[in-house]
Amino acid sequence: MEGLKIIIADDEALIRLDLREMLTEAGHTVLGEASDGEEAVELARRLKPDLVIMDVKMPKMDGIQAMIKIRERSNVPVILLTAKGEDSDKVLGLTVGADDYITKPFNPIEVSARVKSQLRRYMQLGGGTVRPDVIRVGGIELDDKEKRVMLDGEPVTLTPTEYEILKLLIQNPGQVFSPKEIYTRIWNDLPLGSENTVAVHIRHLREKLEINPAEPRYLKVVWGQGYKCEKQG
Repeated sequence: MEGLKIIIADDEALIRLDLREMLTEAGHTVLGEASDGEEAVELARRLKPDLVIMDVKMPKMDGIQAMIKIRERSNVPVILLTAKGEDSDKVLGLTVGADDYITKPFNPIEVSARVKSQLRRYMQLGGGTVRPDVIRVGGIELDDKEKRVMLDGEPVTLTPTEYEILKLLIQNPGQVFSPKEIYTRIWNDLPLGSENTVAVHIRHLREKLEINPAEPRYLKVVWGQGYKCEKQG
């Protein structure tokens, strides 16, 4: 399996160096490095990477703002680097579209696992054999060949993580998936602290797909069990 083309953004040169060495050793290519958010946005626009790894706290433009800017042009997966204990950064990052996060100080095993998870998802979204099925649930239409989602005939822009969660749920209408099960399937990782991560992505999906996210028609909570896509008609 070919490695990813990655951009690293962090204002600390030593962290960029550590990440570059870890990623290169794992078979990935570091296309470029940025020391602030503005530079990261420009590199993402110009180099079109497969993955962006970006610190939240950066000068000129922080990682959250930079990710929002990148998301205006691309659905490239983004992993945020957050300081230990900065849970608000993690939640905010996931809310505005981050696919995952790595807590600093990090270790090579965690970095490798997180990036490997994105690589698997990238291969699922970008290459390999995919079924040309069009899945319809109510007004939602998911074309897995084109990787496109429509709602009542209008295109909906989802991040790769949101797309995979939605696909899992609408391929199995009425089936309840626990947060741990969703996390294990989508992130291909141990479900440590999975409840908050999954809840943020579900909330974001509801905001994009539901007329009233507080009273969802499609993506329902089954209290104490998990989430399901409601069967329609």
